[in-house]
Amino acid sequence: MAVTDTDAFEAQRPRLKRLAYRMLGSVAEAEDAVQDAWLRWTRADDDVADPAGWLVRTTSRLCIDRLRAAKAQREAYRGPWLPDPLIEELTEDPVERAEDVSVAFLLALERLSPLERAVFLLHDVFDEDYAAVAETLGRTEPAVRQLAARARSHVRDARPRFSVSQEEAGRLAMAFMTAAAQGDYGALSQMLAKDAVLVTDGGGKRKAALRPMVGPEDIVRLLQGLAWRGGWAEGMQVRPVRINGYPGVVVMQKGEPMTIAFQPGADGKIAGVYLMRNPDKLGHVGW
Repeated sequence: MAVTDTDAFEAQRPRLKRLAYRMLGSVAEAEDAVQDAWLRWTRADDDVADPAGWLVRTTSRLCIDRLRAAKAQREAYRGPWLPDPLIEELTEDPVERAEDVSVAFLLALERLSPLERAVFLLHDVFDEDYAAVAETLGRTEPAVRQLAARARSHVRDARPRFSVSQEEAGRLAMAFMTAAAQGDYGALSQMLAKDAVLVTDGGGKRKAALRPMVGPEDIVRLLQGLAWRGGWAEGMQVRPVRINGYPGVVVMQKGEPMTIAFQPGADGKIAGVYLMRNPDKLGHVGW
């Protein structure tokens, strides 16, 4: 493999990782898929006319294969499934557009078939034309257009319908954490939208609710239960970050990390709280 071929791959690596993460919802699996694409690239013919297109096609197909293979595992997952948290430090400019990596958006992608997901991401997010997507997936262009339309109808409502400044959203997230630590459940209830949802992912390996909590009353009741068991604020260290474009925190408690992402809603309220406790999804999260 020539140095120039290595350079061609490295130039595409960030784009491939972004595509694979959106396809798979897993940081580790995305990195593995990109590494598999690299191994195939080292064995490819030296006269690849369009390295970028070749690598996108290969990575897409590898991700589709992984999604199909993981179908039974996803269906047997204990409790709600959330994507691996994608962490960005507040001191850095956002690498990802928040609407394209938000938890709500990635959960909407989970409702799509692997082919629908690939078509939607390649065309609507990564701006590939329909002809290129059809070549990537071995489908006709009319079939790809149909898949895209069907996928679009499923994910339309997952896109943010209003914008909130990072500063305002960050203040709301930290106010929520402060009220939770102090047991101020009245203040917590006031911060939550009427249809707010709290989703906890423990993967069967850490304590977590086995269904989403919906509405302030349901959410506050869960937090009260956690506090009563001594499992919420005791010995908690909190570091503000961005998680999947949302304001969030990395929490260290008893030597173990967890992440909490806050989805901003209308009227300065919180529309969603996504709490990741599954240790298998937190290996890349540092303190």
